[in-house]
Amino acid sequence: MHTESDEDIVKRIASGDRLAMKVLFSRHQVRVYRFVLRLVRDETLAEDVISDVFLDLWRQAATFEARASVATWLLAIARNKAYSLLRKRRDAGLDDDFAESIEDEADDPEILLQKQDKGMAIRGCLDRLSREHREIVDLVYYHETSVEEAARIVGIPENTVKTRLFHARKKLGDLLKAAGIDRGWP
Repeated sequence: MHTESDEDIVKRIASGDRLAMKVLFSRHQVRVYRFVLRLVRDETLAEDVISDVFLDLWRQAATFEARASVATWLLAIARNKAYSLLRKRRDAGLDDDFAESIEDEADDPEILLQKQDKGMAIRGCLDRLSREHREIVDLVYYHETSVEEAARIVGIPENTVKTRLFHARKKLGDLLKAAGIDRGWP
C-alpha cells in the first residue's frame, strides 16, 4: 500500500479502509501541520485543525474528484479550516491564554541582526509581509507547490499568485536590505 498513489488510497478510504487512512495520514500530516502552524501560529490550534482536516478527508473521500493532487486538496481544506478557526477566535474576542500566546513583534530587523542570526532575521522579515504574501511565499517556496496548485489552494487565479509572488519578493528584498542582509550566505 505504501507504493500506491494518493488518489488510489483516497478511493480505498472512501470504501472505509482504515489502514489506507493511516497511510495517507502518515504521508501528509507533517506537511499539512507545518502549513497550518504557519497560519495559526499556535501548536494546539494547528493540531486541532489537522484533526478536523483528516476527519473531513475520512468523511468526504468519496467526493474527491482528482481535479488537483491529494496534497493540494488537503492543503486547501487545511487553509479553509485554519482561517475559519482564526475568524471564530477573533470574533470571540481575546481570552487571557490567547492574549499571552500572541508574539511580541517589537523586535525589528536591527535587533535581529545584532543577535547575529540571519535565519531569525529572515523569518522576521517574512513575518512582516502581508498575510496574503506570506501565504503565497509559504506555499510556493516552503511547500514547493506550483503556481497552479497554490492558486487552487488559495482559490485565486494563477496570475494573482504570480503577482503576489512578485510583490512579496520585492517587499522581502527591501526588508532584507533594510536589515543589512544581502542575498548570499557567507
